Parts: sequence; C-alpha cells; structure tokens
Amino acid sequence: MTRRFLLAFSLALGLGLDLAPVASRSAVRGVELPARLSDRDFWRIATDFSEPSGFFRSDTLTSNELGFQRVIPDLVGRTRRGGTYLGVGPEQNFTYIAAVRPALAIIFDIRRGNMLVQLRYKALFELAKDRADFVSMLFSKPRPPGLGPKSTAVDLFSAFAASATSDALYEQTLKAIQNQLTKTHGLPLAADDLTGIEYVHHTFYRNGFAVRPSPTYAELMTQTDGAGVNRSYLATEDRFALLKELESKNLVVPVVGDFGGPKAIRAVGGYLKERGTTVTAFYLSNVEQYLYQNKMTAFCRNVAALPLDASSTFIRSSSRDGGGFVSSLSAMTVEVKNCGRF
Repeated sequence: MTRRFLLAFSLALGLGLDLAPVASRSAVRGVELPARLSDRDFWRIATDFSEPSGFFRSDTLTSNELGFQRVIPDLVGRTRRGGTYLGVGPEQNFTYIAAVRPALAIIFDIRRGNMLVQLRYKALFELAKDRADFVSMLFSKPRPPGLGPKSTAVDLFSAFAASATSDALYEQTLKAIQNQLTKTHGLPLAADDLTGIEYVHHTFYRNGFAVRPSPTYAELMTQTDGAGVNRSYLATEDRFALLKELESKNLVVPVVGDFGGPKAIRAVGGYLKERGTTVTAFYLSNVEQYLYQNKMTAFCRNVAALPLDASSTFIRSSSRDGGGFVSSLSAMTVEVKNCGRF
C-alpha cells in the first residue's frame, strides 16, 4: 500500500442523462443483472443480506459534506455506466447515482434506521411526479406556484422557503408512504419500522431544511462541482427522473451492514458475481476512520471479494484542517491488493 493510501485510511471514511438505467449485458452461468427486481427479491436482498443493526452516535439523516460534488467530473470520467453502485448513508448517494448511472445501487449502513430513511425516500420518489412534488412531500410544504421542468435547485428551495409547513400534508404524505411500502409493494414492515419511518418523516416536517442545522438541505442541493455546475439529484428533472425510475424498479436497495462485518458486503459481492456485473463506484463517506480502530483488515478483505475492474472507484470524504470535509477518488483494485498489511 502507498503512504497516501494508508494516510487516507487513517484520516478518512467520512452530463446528459438518459432516463433508463443501463442493464448489465455480461452474465455468469446464464444469470443477468435484472432490469427490475420484484418486490419479493428486493425485500430478500434487503433482509437476507443484512446483518444485525449496529450502533452509531447520531441519526445522520442528511449529509454534512458540502463539497461532495467536486469529484463528480473526475468520477464520471473514471467510471462506466451500468454495473453496480455501492454507498453508505443518506441522500448524497442519489447525486452520485445520478452521475454514474448504475444498473443497480446498494446502500449500506450499520444502523437499521438508515434503511428506514432509504425506504421513505423510495416511497417519495415513486409518489412524486416531479422535483417540486418531491420536495413538497419531503418537507410537508405545499407546492408553490410557478415551479416547472426548467426550475433550478435554487428556484425550488427559494420558493419552498416561503412555503409554510402543513399539518394536513404531513399526515397525508405519511399515510401515502406507509401505503406505498406496505400495500403497493407488500413489504412486511414491523410496527417498529413504521414508527421509525414516522420519526424520520416528522423530523423533516419539524426541522424543515435544517434537518441538520449546518449544512441545511437547501445548501447541500444548491452546491456546485467547483466549476459552477450543480450536479445534485434535484438539479434537473432528468436527474430526478433517473432516480425515480431506479426506485420504481426496486433497483436501489438498502442493506444493514457493518463495513467490517462478516456478511453484508460479501453477500452483495456473491450476488453481483453470479450476475456478471462489477462495482462501478463505492462511496465510503468517512466510515474508514471508525474501521481503522480494529476492522480495517476485515473491510479491505470484504472489498477484495467484490467483483471489481480497473474503473471501480472509491469515493471518500476526509476531514480537513479548519473544519469541513474534502472528497477524493481512488482506484479500488489498487487499494485492496495488500489487505494483510493493516
């Protein structure tokens, strides 16, 4: 391992778009990555591949990485469309998914609570006809007039900032989310799961854009890639529509798992290998800084068991002097060659 890699592991672990996801054409033993997952298969992956829920010190309902878009131009140049995206955490994954356009996305988190965050997003993507409807339901704010396909993210969040929250819309949307998940998809969610989804929904309703006081959701969605281009998943209708289609086809699957755990990553890896697809990108946030204490070797070996190629790319977020985070990219195949050195 290079000195730079070791340092990164110790410090971090923080565009035209077609609307149809690209299906993997390569296959092993005649099995292909599906163009759509049935509700049964979606839930089987989400539950059978998962590990017991673990602990983290906060809910992490939104990202705190303001500069996460800055690596996207390089990321798009490094990776290939199709394949599988892996990630961790909440909404920043959607922006990276919109950039790399995978055929399948798996979002891990050590907490079952993040699975519930992702299930709420799934329902909202499916229920919303466009970005303005989505933001309306996300924050229980009535849709302001004048928003349309050409509205920018700044237009959206400026308009909704002046829209008061609505108790009636909150209740209506919560019921629609529950029905979408349990009746439309038939997911056997336990009472505690439904309570957890309600908790997330109420937090967005109560706190508005300041789900995390800083940065706010509006600040995250209106950032740029450093060259003045907003690449957030709510920047354009095309990006939003890509996510809506993937979610509607059950192709964004939340899995509960510890990056250094014995099951989740390896189960996903086995599934992908059987279907002849590779990992396009793996967004790590800043999780490695916690794994470095005693699980880095296990994590490295888990990643080494994934189907990778030369274009497979890690996306990291590292804390920097003076506060904040900086995102970076690296080749996965290079970094997992010598896992035993941790």
